[in-house]
Amino acid sequence: ASQFGALKLETPDPAQYRHTLKDCTVVDLAPSHEFPLISLSMTFKGGSNLDPADMVGLAGMTGRMLREGGTATMKPSDLDEAFDFMATQASAGCADTTSSASLNCLKSNFDESLKLFVDMLRNPGFDAARLEPTRGQALEGMKQRNDDARGIQGREWTALLYGRDHFEARQPTEKSMKAITPEAMKAFHKRIFHPGNVIIAVSGDFEPKEMLAKLDAAFDGWERGEKQADPVAPTQTLKPGLYHVQKEIPQGKVQIGLRAITRDDPDYIPYMMLNDILGGGGFTSRIMTQVRSNEGLAYSAGSRMGAKVYYPGEWRASFESKNPTVALATKIVLDEIRSVRERPVTEEELEIAKRGLIETFPQQFESKPKMLGVFVGDEWTKRPADYWKTFRQKVAAV
Repeated sequence: ASQFGALKLETPDPAQYRHTLKDCTVVDLAPSHEFPLISLSMTFKGGSNLDPADMVGLAGMTGRMLREGGTATMKPSDLDEAFDFMATQASAGCADTTSSASLNCLKSNFDESLKLFVDMLRNPGFDAARLEPTRGQALEGMKQRNDDARGIQGREWTALLYGRDHFEARQPTEKSMKAITPEAMKAFHKRIFHPGNVIIAVSGDFEPKEMLAKLDAAFDGWERGEKQADPVAPTQTLKPGLYHVQKEIPQGKVQIGLRAITRDDPDYIPYMMLNDILGGGGFTSRIMTQVRSNEGLAYSAGSRMGAKVYYPGEWRASFESKNPTVALATKIVLDEIRSVRERPVTEEELEIAKRGLIETFPQQFESKPKMLGVFVGDEWTKRPADYWKTFRQKVAAV
């Protein structure tokens, strides 16, 4: 049998990759000369959490039209053709609390690609003719959103946890989507997409000094606005109970859970390990073992913990079972939740959970783009500087 030594990973130091432009914009650089490619990503603070109450969907439409709506001097079709001719991939989008834009291209045409990309970000066209079919697609999708029971369940679950008036749970309507105009998107864009509200990450075939000089030139004259504030916490008071949506399907889809903790809670790592043992660890977890393996009541069953940065997130167990066995499967899951609270986990379970977290730890840094993504997220959310360096020791100490 082959013998392998212990895996040794020196956790990368973010400070070694962090730079700033002349205008103080933070740029993380990770050169790699393996392939003649360059990948650039820009992460901005703020997303759909900033949607006006009467214009829910504005952020998502702005992010989409930022790429699809051309520039102030280029028609959308001309911009598309220019990127396609160079085999350059450019994208933009707005998520819940962040917005982003990315560029992937050959080293040989990076300069021209960057020029087009920055023009797209600085001077978007938000072409009205492109807006209408895009809006139509969104409205058509809304007509179909109750076709899938899983989608209904997800929306109702989020509304119960965070409140229907919180951005986590708000849903666009026909009225809110029709209220979106190019002028509204321009105002939203000006608020989010600027050097005072961004962190940049670049990996690929380049020299750091040259890349910084190119970015300095590209950003020259781009007005720095205000950095966006942290997302507002929900005010919803969770009301325990049984909630049911009737739909004629052969399976019952069940979620059982509650509000949980923040990412920086001192108990985050033990909580994460306990969740792995209870339902997050796949076939080794208690819920999967009992509901699927032992009883055959569901194809998939488990739990997840979604800790939030700015306010407590959620923990939930979930499964799908044929309608006649939903009650039995629910009882088993509740029994397992009760058991893991009342009786200490076994040494074997604890060891499996520790090994799972420690041995998969290198995946955080398995590629230069992924590593930079971790650094950017950590800087935006102010994660402690030594978090990753001490992570495995904290796991082992539980």
